[in-house]
Amino acid sequence: MRHAILAATLWTALAATPAVATEAAAITQHQITVAGRPLKYTAEAGRVPIRDAETGEPHGFMFYTAYRVASKTPRPLTFVWNGGPGAASVLLHFEAAGPRRLEGGRLIDNDDTWLTDTDLVFVDPIGTGFSRPAKAEYDDEFYGTVGDVASVTEFVRAWRRLRGETDAPVFLAGESWGAGRAANVGYALLKRGVPVAGTVLISGGSGLSSEFTTQGDLGALRMANLAATALFHGKLDPTIGAQPDPARAAAEVWVRETYIPALRRLSSLNDAERDAIAAGLARITGLPADQIDRKSLAVTPRQFRTTLLPGKALDTFDMRLTRPADGRSATVLLRYFAEDLGYRTDLPYIGLEDLDQGYLPDGKVPQSVNTRWNYATGPVTPDEIRVAIAEAQRTGAGPPQLGPPLPGTAEAVALNPKLKVLVATGLYDSLGNCAADTERARGLAAALKAAMSFHCYVGGHMMYRDPASRTALTRDVRALVAQ
Repeated sequence: MRHAILAATLWTALAATPAVATEAAAITQHQITVAGRPLKYTAEAGRVPIRDAETGEPHGFMFYTAYRVASKTPRPLTFVWNGGPGAASVLLHFEAAGPRRLEGGRLIDNDDTWLTDTDLVFVDPIGTGFSRPAKAEYDDEFYGTVGDVASVTEFVRAWRRLRGETDAPVFLAGESWGAGRAANVGYALLKRGVPVAGTVLISGGSGLSSEFTTQGDLGALRMANLAATALFHGKLDPTIGAQPDPARAAAEVWVRETYIPALRRLSSLNDAERDAIAAGLARITGLPADQIDRKSLAVTPRQFRTTLLPGKALDTFDMRLTRPADGRSATVLLRYFAEDLGYRTDLPYIGLEDLDQGYLPDGKVPQSVNTRWNYATGPVTPDEIRVAIAEAQRTGAGPPQLGPPLPGTAEAVALNPKLKVLVATGLYDSLGNCAADTERARGLAAALKAAMSFHCYVGGHMMYRDPASRTALTRDVRALVAQ
């Protein structure tokens, strides 16, 4: 009797603690038309607690939107997120992969949805969307590269277990910073025995360790990509080409045959040779030759964006533009979550709303997740942090790299030789490098060559904003899942 009382008392105590805290998901039924055919699906929106494995205490709550199609056999299951770091999943959700697509300020049925071939779970990492740390003291656990990978890995594990989806083959798709997250999470899940079948890495590199190096031949090949943008703005030397693909191909020949050999003996070049290389760079980039540094003979992404058109700066994510494009409509999307999906909360959706629309005890808006991010993957000194951040700001080539790369694509393929990886890059993305992707593909070891496919799409960082490229990306994702 005493043991029964103790057991009952213990259960009562546990039930009263945050360790078992959870919330009911909102579940609704829907139907859309895809290519003239009806597609019925179940939508589910909610938050999964990210718990301390030892105590069971939630350290955060991660919001998701899931779409599933009824099937007698397990369908592939794809977890999707954007990047930032500190960005919610609304771009891939409502502009590329989800069942409903935002166009002209309203949601329409998405003919290019991935839901035809795979169930989808759109994930907002902690500090984005409706996802939050459980306490302010837990912020640092999530706002850093190492903790981010750990928490998203835990989300996938927990979501599958809570929903009984442990037999479905798992795919991971991420954009920008989220592409690297997908590669790292893929490896971490495989280490835990989760059957990861493939990854889709959009506008964020290949997930290979060499991605952390921008020097050498791969970095030099970036110059060839700039020819397409120079052509678009009427700045390309007419002898290079009149169409994007031929122009890029001709520029790449010069980069391989002349520019890269020159960089390999940079310190021994005389003034005449440096002038000749600068003139060649001017021909393929459209920049004035006198704007090219004779010492380094390099053009950074930031320099190109701010120099090509006098008085204007090209958009980081789509160099065809001189101002950022924003296809989001906060009112429409917030209404979708609340009314179409039935998920009602008083929390501001970070990414569509500002935190000052909610309660701030001291009246001060906290710094953004991106600003607070800890990029270090190992021990680093304050000087190393300062230098890395300064270099990232100088070049405009992407986030700082601090510490060794986390295990990613190569390590995941070693664990699962059948893994398939799609690397998607936009031609006009200043952070992308289509020419380097081609070179990287040539030099892959046999196992990686069998696993990886590289695609360059006409478009920017969000290449799916170009209708033809959105359709092509969906076709390639469907092919990956079908394998």
